Amino acid sequence: MEGYLGETPVDISTTEYKDYTPTDWAMQWIESYGGNDGSHHKDWVLDQVARILKGTPITLKVAKWENGQSEERFSLGEPPAEYWKWVKEMENGEDGPNTYEYNFGVAP
Repeated sequence: MEGYLGETPVDISTTEYKDYTPTDWAMQWIESYGGNDGSHHKDWVLDQVARILKGTPITLKVAKWENGQSEERFSLGEPPAEYWKWVKEMENGEDGPNTYEYNFGVAP
């Protein structure tokens, strides 16, 4: 789009999302991205939900254009150690470490 002015970080605690719980955020990701075709995209949504439920911080930026249009853009920060521990647990199985492969998926 022409006239793109960039993104500005927003403090979520000053928005309508201030009272969102991890469950609310997980549902937001499912509703926003769960309808994309392809198992690789579904894997990504599942991974993002796992990250949220394990405590990964969520950031909000607002993108703006010269014509006055704006768009909220949510993203996830760095996942905590608890998430990485859980991934390792998912990879372990009856044959020991790395029995299974954890699929992080591909963003839509």
